[in-house]
Amino acid sequence: MERRCTGSEVKGVSTGTTILAAIYDGGVVIGSDSRASIGGEYVSSKTINKVIQVHDRIFCCMSGSLADAQAVTKAAKFQLSFHRFVHLFQMERPPLVIAAATIMKELCYKNKEDLQAGFITAGWDHRHGPQVYVVSLGGMLVSQPVTIGGSGSTYIYGYVDAKYKPNMSREECLQFATNALALAMGRDNVSGGVAHLAVISETGVEHVVVPGNKLPRFNHE
Repeated sequence: MERRCTGSEVKGVSTGTTILAAIYDGGVVIGSDSRASIGGEYVSSKTINKVIQVHDRIFCCMSGSLADAQAVTKAAKFQLSFHRFVHLFQMERPPLVIAAATIMKELCYKNKEDLQAGFITAGWDHRHGPQVYVVSLGGMLVSQPVTIGGSGSTYIYGYVDAKYKPNMSREECLQFATNALALAMGRDNVSGGVAHLAVISETGVEHVVVPGNKLPRFNHE
């Protein structure tokens, strides 16, 4: 992956962000806010969709430098398209979630000196069911049942630790994710806009968008 970096990009457009993914009984929910900022101060966009589909039932969320994140996801989708054809030809099965996460890990590791972006990869496949993987700065790959990232995540670690539980229903997990995003967006000045969520399971994918004025509120304003 080729990328040119200039000094002006250090304070370029950032996704700021709150991203998360959580496994429930039979599927996974992945979501994010929709705000992008410049230099962590000026909000440049309120409508960025950071939940990116890289295959039928595999999605990723991005945080950090928007240009870096978009370059990695574009390269990952390109590589995964070849991976997909090999798997379909040899096994008549779509690619695994871990395959997509590994591609992103390798892209981040090989370009670790230049990239300023982190990712969550989540999805469902026939072999392992619902999965969540974190690809951090530098290319470390970790599997977790629930994870959060981005600047807004610092405000919701306590909520996530207290409220996430294994084997939640789809409805419980979707509400958990929506609440977590709403709490982070209410505290973090570079997280905001709407909540983009994808619910992924064996039966397919459901996209959910929660407008800012429909998000749960947890104060008396």
